[in-house]
Amino acid sequence: MTDPDIRWLLKRGVAETIVEDELVKLLESGKPLRLKQGFDPSCPDIHLGHVVGLRKLRQFQERGHQVVLIVGDWTAQIGDPSGASATRPMLSSEEVQANAQTYLNQFFKVVDRQKTEVRWQSEWFAKFGLADVIKLTSRFTVAQFLAREDFGQRYSSGRPIAITELLYPLLQAYDSVVIEADVEFGGTDQKFNCLVGRELQQMLGQRPQQVFLVPLLVGTDGSQKMSKSLGNYIGVDEPPNDIYGKAMSIPDSLIIDYLELVTDVPDEEIAEFKEQMANQSLNPMNVKKRLAHEIVAQFHGGQAARDAEDHFSKVFQRREVPGDIVTLSTSIGLGTTLTAELTRAGLTKSRSEARRLLAHGAIEINGETITEDVEMARIEKGSIIKVGKRRFAST
Repeated sequence: MTDPDIRWLLKRGVAETIVEDELVKLLESGKPLRLKQGFDPSCPDIHLGHVVGLRKLRQFQERGHQVVLIVGDWTAQIGDPSGASATRPMLSSEEVQANAQTYLNQFFKVVDRQKTEVRWQSEWFAKFGLADVIKLTSRFTVAQFLAREDFGQRYSSGRPIAITELLYPLLQAYDSVVIEADVEFGGTDQKFNCLVGRELQQMLGQRPQQVFLVPLLVGTDGSQKMSKSLGNYIGVDEPPNDIYGKAMSIPDSLIIDYLELVTDVPDEEIAEFKEQMANQSLNPMNVKKRLAHEIVAQFHGGQAARDAEDHFSKVFQRREVPGDIVTLSTSIGLGTTLTAELTRAGLTKSRSEARRLLAHGAIEINGETITEDVEMARIEKGSIIKVGKRRFAST
């Protein structure tokens, strides 16, 4: 690797590296590094927030390094706040297995499967006894763990911290020891946990891993980090039209961040976009279309990206109704409501989601917003129903 290549690898889409000088020397040595990436399958799907780190893993792979993906099937059953205000729920083994399979399928949309070693924590923790746990916990103090920001905040405000939660960083750290990680990747909210791994390796006679932290991607709402629970996410497995439409909905202030973190658009071109938008010589809408195209093309290919752009222009810019919309029936019996039929047709995930959309004025019939549920039999045949920003149905 050349010096400019290393500088680019360690600067674009990177929040912090610990310790940068040491990592540079490792990269210059030409030795293939073992890159640790762990995930807890507490949710089945991956969104663009995850992709920020996965893209860096792929870039390292392209330069000859080995990704070791750890499926946290044990830590997922403990729960980890990772900056959240409440503990994640514990999961059953069956839920973990199902979530993990979906996650893996989506993970390999970004990372090269052939250059990835997949390991499950149960390989080593299934053999752990009480003596092993006590030996592991004896190496750290409660004071050290209260230095972690979210633990410290919860402790000072009197909110509970389960003892099992304090085990989470230790188990994550032990993963690094088992696989002899050279570098651990994570978001900035994982800094403490990654550093525990570095310290534990050193205690046990291993060379301490380097820590590679990526920024937390702000969601489509423009204010909070991307999260499924907040509904401000763009999922990698979503249909092309949905990905494109969501990308077009982000605030203009996020365009440059998204281009840098989740696309391959060259730095020089991004800098030019930034300058042109700053002096108002370029409409941000045009840059956002480029961004949306790049994101869709990553996961669905160039043709799907072009089709999604055409769909967006037709439906949202020219205000036309797409030709492939769902048809709902108005003759399915008295008492069947619009919210029930929208859910049955797959336009909403549940009746509760449909009712929330109604309450927020996000459902229209023939261009008129409705806020109360209606019986299907009372909707005029030939009506156009709009659900949210991107879903349509006719009767």
